[in-house]
Order: sequence, then structure tokens, then C-alpha cells
Amino acid sequence: MLDAETTTLLRKIFDEVCAAVSRDDPGARVHVASKLLESARNGEISAESLKLVAQRALVDAPTMWR
Repeated sequence: MLDAETTTLLRKIFDEVCAAVSRDDPGARVHVASKLLESARNGEISAESLKLVAQRALVDAPTMWR
């Protein structure tokens, strides 16, 4: 279980990175969220590192538009 501070950080990063991702493309959003959670559960809680994880996940995300 992640603490409240980490959860807030993850939400902020997710919202920022996925701001331009359509809600009609849930695959990309789920992929980013999954990678963020995985990194946080593995002990990565640096905002800079988590943002990089999210950005990379977005680039690699499956999408219905490709």
C-alpha cells in the first residue's frame, strides 16, 4: 500500500503526463498508470524519475490510434 504523499504525487504526474491523452483512448492511460504504480511499488518515489517513467510509458503505450 502506498502512502498518501506518494499517491498524491502519482496522481499529479499521471494527470500532467496524460493531459493531452483522450479519455477515449483508455489503453494509453492504463499503461501509464500501471508503469507508475509498478515503479512506486518498487521504491521509486522521486518526482523526476516517476515523471520520466510516465513519459516513457506514454510513448510506448498501446493505442487505438496507431
